[in-house]
Amino acid sequence: MAIPRFSSLLRCRKWAKSDWLVASIGFVLIVFFLSFFIDPTSDSIPSVDRSRPIISPSDLVKLKLSSIAKERGAFCLDGSLPGYHFHEGSGSGFKSWLVHMEGGGWCNTVASCSARALTKLGSSNYFEQEVAFQGVLSSDPSQNPEFFNWNKVAIRYCDGASFAGHPEAEFKNETRLFFRGQLIWEAIIDELLSMGMSDAKQAILTGCSAGGLASLIHCDYFRDHLPKDAAVKCVSDGGYFLNVPDVLGNPTMRSFYHDVVNLQGVDKSLDQKCVAKTEPSKCMFPQEFLKNIRTPVFLVNPAYDFWQIQNVLVPTSADPDKSWAKCRLNIKECDAAQIKFLHGFRSSMMDAIGEFHQSKDGGMFIDSCYAHCQTVMSVTWHSPTSPRIENKTIAESVGDWYFNRKPVKLIDCPYPCNPSCYNLNFT
Repeated sequence: MAIPRFSSLLRCRKWAKSDWLVASIGFVLIVFFLSFFIDPTSDSIPSVDRSRPIISPSDLVKLKLSSIAKERGAFCLDGSLPGYHFHEGSGSGFKSWLVHMEGGGWCNTVASCSARALTKLGSSNYFEQEVAFQGVLSSDPSQNPEFFNWNKVAIRYCDGASFAGHPEAEFKNETRLFFRGQLIWEAIIDELLSMGMSDAKQAILTGCSAGGLASLIHCDYFRDHLPKDAAVKCVSDGGYFLNVPDVLGNPTMRSFYHDVVNLQGVDKSLDQKCVAKTEPSKCMFPQEFLKNIRTPVFLVNPAYDFWQIQNVLVPTSADPDKSWAKCRLNIKECDAAQIKFLHGFRSSMMDAIGEFHQSKDGGMFIDSCYAHCQTVMSVTWHSPTSPRIENKTIAESVGDWYFNRKPVKLIDCPYPCNPSCYNLNFT
């Protein structure tokens, strides 16, 4: 897949405000495109007609490579050291911690993992030295009113298995690939504990996409390693992947997860109650194990998740005649029959979260946007034009739930009912 060169785009013309939002979303989405499910028709940057908050130098946070990873044997796919970005809390947030796990798909073969090891999704040699902390990570109270002054950490994703691979699965031949996701997770958490997180009074583990799945897989581990009297909860953004067939009836996602689990030994990190009852790869789907998580969980997910529609429901392999080509890139281009099919996907999600909806401690914000991760950008997390359900932004909803102000079980009406949505356009 050809990744757009933003330097070239910059030389072409002067950018309007809406173009800056396009670039912002494009940078985030490139992470997702560098997964196994690469769609050659998705090279263009998605667009939405909104203004993007200006990034100030104070939003840029430096990279730190783990100081204990080497002694723990915790390496990225290529053997480089894992890392994270840390912004220290202040004032009332001094003993509060928000840990975010980066996303970016998975790799399921030696070839795909080897290719991944030559990118920032498999090697810290390609990590940015500074990244912008936006959305749930922002230090601006106008963009992040509940958590702006907390200690905030963004853990970089460089293992290709939602921080859940195990070295026992590594090849003992000339293929130099390190499946150390679980060790990366444990090493960085131990490092953060030594930096003051062991005294936390409040804490949230969150993540986006594959990182959103990781935040569920590791939720109870996070809870168990913090003080018993701390208020600890987990927020999964765009991480509720569905075990549904594609439009041709093929189990695309289930087969893919089966290969990931077998290649990287992920079964040891999955919910063991689930693994004892069914084929381990099924236990990567939140519907199978969410009920076993002891720690309170909040789900942020679009009912029309573009990543799942493009890669799970309608992968290019399931659209040989390209009848879905326009629809999968822009939901406004879908015909009546395709919209009906997408409503069926929404119904599958409603069914999958049905039991969780009844839980006393759980919360959710399921909007009807054609989107994916929504907590990592201020413009979708909390801004005057953010997506809303019952006039609440995602940030306000998560805050109400975390601080126990009220139960939050928000489910949007079907597309296209919500005019506040950011419906991404990949054409």
